[in-house]
Amino acid sequence: MLLPKPLLLLDVDGVLNPLRVRPGQEPDGFRRHFMRPRAWIDQHPHLLESDVPDLPVWLHPDHGEELLDLPYDLVWATTWENDANHFIGPAIGLPSLPVITWTAPHAYPADGTYFKTADIVRYAAGRPFAWVDDQLGQADRDYVARHHPGPALLYDTDDATGLDLDDFEALAQWTDTISAST
Repeated sequence: MLLPKPLLLLDVDGVLNPLRVRPGQEPDGFRRHFMRPRAWIDQHPHLLESDVPDLPVWLHPDHGEELLDLPYDLVWATTWENDANHFIGPAIGLPSLPVITWTAPHAYPADGTYFKTADIVRYAAGRPFAWVDDQLGQADRDYVARHHPGPALLYDTDDATGLDLDDFEALAQWTDTISAST
């Protein structure tokens, strides 16, 4: 019986979109785009929607192909939610992907986990997954270890640079380790 591929749960900001980009220090190969995702508009309740400025987003045009080459089923795990399919996917060459919808995106769980963690585990439903985010901590790792019966990789990225070649290699290698253990 052929097992399904593990899930690759992708954040956008700090993962595909490097944060803290300064003029003159733009990351190599990345292109700046101007976007207006719903989450960005919602962060400006004091403005009319038409007055909300565009959000500058840095994306690498090769990342879509590099992600598709990995042995995973890709899923958006971002506050961009469905806007990731509208803005991010087309900019980097990804097809429409499934999206995790957050139950409490503004909550601060008492156990110190990230608001995404319980929803990630619920979405994975025991299936192996790698979760790529820039806001992961030990509380998230402990929660996943306690509540997820399958293999899981919580993979931190440097939010100043986002995914790089080493990260893609590490993600590919992790699937080799779980394949060898099954």
